[in-house]
Parts: sequence; structure tokens; C-alpha cells
Amino acid sequence: MLAFYSFNGNHNKRLIMKTSKIVYLFFIEITSAFFILTTLVACSSSSADINSIDYKPLDRADWPVSTPVEQGLDSNLVAKMYVNATELNTLYSLLVIKNGYLVAEDYFNEGVIDQKDRLQSVTKSITSALVGIALEQGCLSGVDQKVLDFFPEISENIIDVRKEQISLRHLLEMRSGYPREEDDQALWNGLLSGNYPPLLKHFPLVDDPGTRFHYSNLSSNWLGIIVDRSCGMNLKAFAEEKLFSPLGIEPGDWGQDSEGHNNGCGDLHLSARDAAKFGLLYLNDGMWEGKQIISSDWVKASLQTYSVNEAFVKRIGNFRDIGYGYHWWTAKANDYYVSIAWGHGGQLIVLVEELDMVIVTTSYPFWLEHNDQSWKHEKAIIKMVSKFISSIPNK
Repeated sequence: MLAFYSFNGNHNKRLIMKTSKIVYLFFIEITSAFFILTTLVACSSSSADINSIDYKPLDRADWPVSTPVEQGLDSNLVAKMYVNATELNTLYSLLVIKNGYLVAEDYFNEGVIDQKDRLQSVTKSITSALVGIALEQGCLSGVDQKVLDFFPEISENIIDVRKEQISLRHLLEMRSGYPREEDDQALWNGLLSGNYPPLLKHFPLVDDPGTRFHYSNLSSNWLGIIVDRSCGMNLKAFAEEKLFSPLGIEPGDWGQDSEGHNNGCGDLHLSARDAAKFGLLYLNDGMWEGKQIISSDWVKASLQTYSVNEAFVKRIGNFRDIGYGYHWWTAKANDYYVSIAWGHGGQLIVLVEELDMVIVTTSYPFWLEHNDQSWKHEKAIIKMVSKFISSIPNK
């Protein structure tokens, strides 16, 4: 009985092992077939999405239009970006300008073509442009002028003597020594107060002027007030006369502080097409339709990198070595150097000089919403744009 039991046990064991092997191989084959089928369906779906996507710009007088292929851009790469854009539920618009032509355009969610969106901190880049124009107009004498010279009502009451050395250049580069307001609720409340000149005195310095980068919304507001006081007109009126009108831009609202100064740090509303005009102006060294609107020297100085990897973020998607110029961000995307006017929520004007290209996005602005959720959506838009730029072969 023992021998018989032992024989049947081994036989059953071999039978079970053989059966298990057959089942396992069958499972592998089925799984492989399912994987291949799923991949083919996914590829087919992806191809269908790419082929069906419509990003053809509306042909009207405010922009010359073309196609990606006519301007030497791979249409499949463009289509893939627009497929990705359809998955972003806070994106309003996505525009691509190549060689001066609007080659791709579409609107999503609540976005429409003439909608004037709150561009958030993209406004800072426009404030910087107005500082450059004020210099050209003779309202200002140079970027090394001391900031307190424009605020005599508080200059005699300054306790921290380091503040006497802060210049327009320091404000433009975000290297004044003033702190980032988002890091402290009291500082953030000061920013929301709308009463900005006294904060030059009351806000503490966290570094010596000119030594470190600290992203400061107040720096932009102070610059706006300085242009206002120096040129004798509020920032929006000055912009309409010297910048917007020559470009054919029709601005929307521009928020003001408690004294009626337009906020240099944000609150300007523009359409995506008008934002693209501002981007193309900088891509073309300040020239628009044969006329020098901003000096080429100012444009070049603005798009330099004065601080790199000092900001609150050093890499987003394919953008790395993130730096700062005169109220313009800079970064690398593969071998491409890019300049970015960047606003909270995913408002972007991205310049890629080597490709003669501007990319614009507008989105839900997350006004006064600074949290993980808003940052998640903002990063998704930035990653989409950075991935597209990085996908373009460097010839």
C-alpha cells in the first residue's frame, strides 16, 4: 500500500505540474494577445485622435495665418500637443506662432477667441516692457536709479539703510532682498492690502540687495508706480499709448491698487491672440511692422538669465535650469533656450528664438487660489508645452 500510494502520488504530482504548465502557457498566450490587441487599439485610437484634431486658425485681419507644414514644422508633433490639450480641463487656449504666422489655434473648456483672460503674472513681463519704454521716453534715466528716490514720502523714515541701495535693476531682477510674499501670511496680507509704498519701509529684507533671487510681487507693483509717477499717467494709459495701440492690442480690465495705480504684478486681461502679439514683439527684438516699439537693447537685457536655479522650482517637465531676467523667466528645453512670461494657473507666452516660434496658453487663473490643486493644473499645462518644444528636432 505504501509503494502504491507513493507511485500514485508522484504520478499525480507530475500530472498536476504538466497541467499547470499547459494552463500557464495558455495564460501567457492569451495575455500577450490581449496586450497586442490593446496596444493596437490604443495606437489606432491615438492615430484617429491625431488625424481628427482641428487646430486650424481662424483667418481674419488681426493675424496672418499659415500651416505648420508650410512653416517647416512637423504637423504630427503639433497635433499630438493638441490631443494632449484636450485632456486639460482648466486650459482655455493654445496658440502656436511660427515665422510670424499663426499656424495653430484652438480653444477649450470655457475659452473663446476674443475672450480677455486674467493673465496673472504674465503682466509682470508687460510691466518690464513699460519700464524699458519709459527709459526710451526719458521718463527714467537708468536702471541703476534708486527706488527710494521715487518715494520721497517714506525715504526719510527708512531704518534699514540697505534699502537705500535698492535700484530699479534689483526690482526687475527680483534681487532687491525683499521676501517672497507667499511664504508668510502677514506678507501676503500686505500684498492684498493695495497700499504699496509704505511696504517699502515695513517689509523686512531677507538678503542684501543684489545678492539673491526672491520672487516678489511687490517689486513689480513698485515698478508700476514708478513708471506712473515718472511719466505722469497711469500704467494702462501709458501702455495703451506706447505699447498696445502700435500692436493693435485691445486690453481688457487692469486691476488697480488703493491709490488707483494699475497693479504691475498682475490683473491685466488680454485675449490669447493679443498676448501672442506681445510675444512676437519680443521675439523680433522689439520691432513691429517695421517700427521699433521697444529698444532691442532692452529686449536683449530682459531675456538674459541673471539668476538660475534659485527660484522655488528648478525643473518642470522638460523645462530645466529655470532662471530669471527682467521679469521674464528663462529655461532650457533639450538644447533650446526659452524665455517665458509666466502667470499663475498656466498663463504662458513662450519664446523659442532658435525656432522663431511663440507658444501662448491661457487658462483658468485660480485667482487667490494658491494650493496643491492649482499648482497641479498649472504644471500640467507647462509640461505639455515643454514636451512639445523638446520633441522638435534640433537641426
